[in-house]
Amino acid sequence: MADWGYGLRAKSVVALVIACMVALMPLSLVGWQVVENVRGHFGEAYARNITLLNAQNILAPVSQELALANRLADSVLTTDWLQHEEDAERRTRFFREAERYRADFRDGNYFIASAESRHYYTNDGATAFSEKPRYTLDDESVDDRWFFATMAQEAGFNINVNPDVELGVTRVWINVLVKGPEGERLGLAGTGLDLSRFLEQFLSTSEPGVTPMILDRAGAIQAHPDPEQIAFGSAARSAGFDETLQHRIGGEQGEALGAAMARAETHPGAVELAGVTLDGAERVLALTFVQDLGWHVVSAVDLQTARVVEGPWFRLAVGALVVTLLVLMLAFAYGVDRMVLRPLRQLSTSARAMAAGDYAVSLPPPGRDEVGDLSRAFDSMATQIRSHTEELENKVRQRTRELVAANREMAAAQKQIRDSIDYAGLIQRALLPDNQLRNTLGHDHFVLWHPRDGVGGDFYLFRREGERFLVGVVDCAGHGVPGALMTMLARAAFDDAMNRHGLHSPARLLKHADAVLREMVRQSEMPSSVATNLDAGLVLVEPTARRLRFAGARIGLYWSDGEQVVELPGGRRALCDRRQGEYSDREVMVASGRTYYMVTDGYLDQAGGELGFGFGNARFAELLQDHAAQPMAAQAEAIRAALATYQGDYEQRDDVTVLAFRVE
Repeated sequence: MADWGYGLRAKSVVALVIACMVALMPLSLVGWQVVENVRGHFGEAYARNITLLNAQNILAPVSQELALANRLADSVLTTDWLQHEEDAERRTRFFREAERYRADFRDGNYFIASAESRHYYTNDGATAFSEKPRYTLDDESVDDRWFFATMAQEAGFNINVNPDVELGVTRVWINVLVKGPEGERLGLAGTGLDLSRFLEQFLSTSEPGVTPMILDRAGAIQAHPDPEQIAFGSAARSAGFDETLQHRIGGEQGEALGAAMARAETHPGAVELAGVTLDGAERVLALTFVQDLGWHVVSAVDLQTARVVEGPWFRLAVGALVVTLLVLMLAFAYGVDRMVLRPLRQLSTSARAMAAGDYAVSLPPPGRDEVGDLSRAFDSMATQIRSHTEELENKVRQRTRELVAANREMAAAQKQIRDSIDYAGLIQRALLPDNQLRNTLGHDHFVLWHPRDGVGGDFYLFRREGERFLVGVVDCAGHGVPGALMTMLARAAFDDAMNRHGLHSPARLLKHADAVLREMVRQSEMPSSVATNLDAGLVLVEPTARRLRFAGARIGLYWSDGEQVVELPGGRRALCDRRQGEYSDREVMVASGRTYYMVTDGYLDQAGGELGFGFGNARFAELLQDHAAQPMAAQAEAIRAALATYQGDYEQRDDVTVLAFRVE
């Protein structure tokens, strides 16, 4: 063991301790304390000022939009029309007035929703003007819950950030209650601010360490530079909604934030402060309550990042500290080089030779310090490495042979699985009635069938009796091999239904298939967690009578002549669902020039576009109207290409089937 007086460790420690005692330690402690005190003082003032500035930037434009929305809701033309919604003259007068408001709204749009008919009307200048409802609100739809919650609120308005799935837009919605002469609630009117532009105009900041946001009275985030942080639809939900900033922070800090919000509501315009841990960092939250909007404007300031302390004196102090540190580092580096690095470089040369396989190297003469100890350890190590190298190489060769054999077996197993799936796909394809469809309908039909995994849970049916024939599309739960196996059970159930009852009533076939499938599931004692439900749509075509008879379970029948698109929806419950559905036949007279379509939800729910939303029924209907008058082959290519373009880089979610035909 080297003597401590000559050891490198002692020399290095002594040099470092002396340098720190002379300048580094006291300078660092004093400088750190000064900077932290100044940062805390200026940081709180900075947070207050930027919060008040953001509140003023938001209040004026949003208040103007709210005032315009209130005037539209209180207009005599608005209340008069909502009380007589079917009156064409009143409707025309209202929309003429509403178009004037649209020119004044910041984003050039307005909407009105009727409580009686639940029709939703909107015009935004970007689409063709229309006095017809864009869609009808459904009290069982999660997407329409905002309307019914707002109608039930006591407040005369709310500001709600929410995506409109039907319109395909996400906006900051200003919803104002429309009341009749007796105080009855007739509906909602208002406008929407584009969320992206709203965030860019009112919450964008180039200041580092500052995150502006907007909270509602409950504490739910209404606006944030990161849209994923926004609690969409929170302003229209009932009390008890727990996706709030207080809930997200939690603990005593969350309670302190709630108390600060309560104080801010008591003193609108004042700024309250709260220290919290947010996104893993200590932040100062400065918040002020804007009473006219019912919003808390909040600034989360990271004092370690925000530029709250600037000025010539601070730069001078930092420069002096940097110069001092550089001098100490240079002095320490020179001492370490003299005492440590030069001997180690000599040892490093010998070590590199050993790494190259030359174990007969000459090591530096061992001294009385740690470098000498290291030289002696290297000499011992070289001897041991020579004895272990050959043994290690033998083990490596043996393990390599074992890995090669294992990889070969794995590749063979994977090939066998893939070949089995490909073969199953050929079998499933062979069971589809392509030849029967071709022989009966010829060029007046097409089928797009794209399983997600080679085999899948979608299939289609065809059976003919005399002049009439039945076509159907079935979508079983799941995809891949489980979905394909489910199609076998479903095909057997439908074949049994057609053999027993013929083709006269598609609804009766659905009911029979539902009963058969339920019995199969009961006898097999499948666990409740296994999905066995399936969607289906069946159409009986009677060319001589020029008539179609349709029944569906969550699959509808579309038709279009290029001028309009009509959807005949199927039953609301799938076959073999937990609750038994009701299915009925609906007759449609055949008209020349129409094309009829059935589609599974794998097409309609495919994610794509800029926001990753599903393709959707509205976009599908528009696609049919644009191409229904074309030849069937051109329609097939257009429908396939439209989905591929919309899908982009997103993965295929589910099996896709589209069946279309004409009766000429």
